Amino acid sequence: MKESKKIKNKIPKFKNEDEEREFWANHSILDFMDQLVPVNMDFSKLKPSTETVSVRFPKHLLDDIKILANSRDVPYQSLMKVFLAERVQQERSFQSKHSI
Repeated sequence: MKESKKIKNKIPKFKNEDEEREFWANHSILDFMDQLVPVNMDFSKLKPSTETVSVRFPKHLLDDIKILANSRDVPYQSLMKVFLAERVQQERSFQSKHSI
């Protein structure tokens, strides 16, 4: 009796992304599991963690921020973060130039 050899599928080299996309549209990753190699990835610095704070603003100031945010088509809290980050950077730059 002849023993049948199991032919392992090999992931081909692709010329471009379209060719790769077409290949994976017609093949299952499960057929190639023995070729996959784990990769250690560190996503800890991808998005800084955030912390919730509560700050009271005068109503007119918050209204002005919301108007500015609306004109820029961004959420007002995101705009506030940008403004704060810019100002903190300015202050740090000023301090580093004027420190003894």
